[in-house]
Amino acid sequence: MGKQPVRLKAVVYSLSPFQQKVMPGLWKDITTKIHHKVTENWLSATLLLTPIIGTYSYAQHYVEQEKLEHRF
Repeated sequence: MGKQPVRLKAVVYSLSPFQQKVMPGLWKDITTKIHHKVTENWLSATLLLTPIIGTYSYAQHYVEQEKLEHRF
């Protein structure tokens, strides 16, 4: 016997027009949360961003020097 397709019902999620608070806990004390994350992870963020910013700065400087070299 072959496989027979099974009909599935679609599930649609929606918010009630009377329910206005979707994610109230997300924005509560946002400054405290950001400060906590930064102070906990400053070393990891520094080690990640320093090579990225350094490479970008070097590339921009190199392109600018190439432009100036071919100027005259």
